[in-house]
Amino acid sequence: MRKVIENQLVLGEFDISKIEFDQRSRDEMPHLLKGLQFIYTNPELREQVFALLEQRVNNSKTGRRGMDLWKILVMGAVRLNGNMNYDRLHDVANNHCQMRQMLGITAWDQEPVFPMQTIKDNASLLTPELLDEINTLVVAAGHKLVKKKDQNSIKTRCDSFVVETNVHYPTDANLLYDATRKTVELTAKLCDDLGLSGWRQLKSLIGKCKSKLRTVQNVRHSTSQDEEKKAQRAQELKNRYADYVDYAAQLVGKAAVNIQAIKELNLLSPVHSAMEIEMYIQYAQLFQDQIRRRVFGDEKIPHAEKVFSVFEPHTEWIVKGKAGISQELGLRVCLVTDSNGFTLHHKVMPKQTDSEVAVDIMREALEKFPTIASCSFDKGFWSPQNKETLESLLKVAALPKKGRLSKADKEYQSSEAFSEAQKGHSAVESAINAHENHGLDKCPDKGIIGFRRYVSLAVLSRNIQHLGALLAKKEKQYQARSEAIKRGLQQRTAA
Repeated sequence: MRKVIENQLVLGEFDISKIEFDQRSRDEMPHLLKGLQFIYTNPELREQVFALLEQRVNNSKTGRRGMDLWKILVMGAVRLNGNMNYDRLHDVANNHCQMRQMLGITAWDQEPVFPMQTIKDNASLLTPELLDEINTLVVAAGHKLVKKKDQNSIKTRCDSFVVETNVHYPTDANLLYDATRKTVELTAKLCDDLGLSGWRQLKSLIGKCKSKLRTVQNVRHSTSQDEEKKAQRAQELKNRYADYVDYAAQLVGKAAVNIQAIKELNLLSPVHSAMEIEMYIQYAQLFQDQIRRRVFGDEKIPHAEKVFSVFEPHTEWIVKGKAGISQELGLRVCLVTDSNGFTLHHKVMPKQTDSEVAVDIMREALEKFPTIASCSFDKGFWSPQNKETLESLLKVAALPKKGRLSKADKEYQSSEAFSEAQKGHSAVESAINAHENHGLDKCPDKGIIGFRRYVSLAVLSRNIQHLGALLAKKEKQYQARSEAIKRGLQQRTAA
């Protein structure tokens, strides 16, 4: 059974509402913790966030008590905002004084209380949908801290960027090795668990496969002017590819025979599943076929048939035409940010382009924040249908047209409302850069669900940090005014 947090303080535990932060610090940690403190101490916001955590997190009523949901939220936000891996988060959670106070650790409990695996297991309890709902509440609370006129007419910007997945540069040769290695390793482990023999030379087999891969990678196409030398080098490359692919096919075929025999003997159980092995076998067969078609059949493989990672199959090869960046391996993420620095909404875009999500993301953002009045875009979002639909949804839809402009288009894009909206559009690049510096440069989490969770948590943690920065700024201004008044009183008394 889990609790959001223990309501009754125990002896030595520090009250979260009384944690004080260094106002001169420029690091992100104090601002993030201050934003979390605001969530905890604001009665209305705390009640809403805690209710969501209780309703949406899988919370069994039986068994041992799990980690408090508040601790899970704090650790997730700190990990993403600090762009940390689990090793650093493990160290911070067990040694950072203010972090431990925010987690509700007693003052004299100095022993590490959060094992690494516990942190990893609990991080997966926060779903993307839950994090999006909490983010909406945090942004709404942040809007209450700014001027009222900004709340009633929110100005937004929309743009997309690529969040990379944790993959190596893909070629059909090294992807075949990845699929073959995983097939052999998992099959050998399964056979060992079931008491079957046949994979005693596992390390040697994998090493030999990798050696054959290296022989392929070390051959370069000939740059000689002599056609005979070029033909010899091309034939040498084909021979090495043939040797490599045949050996990989031999290993994968042996694994497939083992899996079929295990199925026929009905030795599999829920603990010993063959589904993952069969997936890697299919990948290995796909890459064998593509190598044969490309190398021996001189065929150009269509982009739609390519897979860029056997471990993160949702990875896409994205070319956005940026200077110095020929391609990016990951998924597009679209953001809607406002003039107050908050990210109102985001959308992961698997196999989608900007023009395909423009209307959907604005409709979703308007459902959360109906007072959105305007939004600026770049040309990548333009289509005639998008322009018509967005103009019906928003007071001002600053969507520049691709290509040549008609006289009516020029007049529209020269209007005061359009120009004013586009004038501030570049601020979205600053927001994207801030997200990339706080976790959204590369996603280390596995699977498409892990990717979505990671992006949602990064957006939420960045908004909490910005909320804390606004609070710190207000406190600093209040302190400066108080000191000025105090100095004025002292001067009058002295006079």
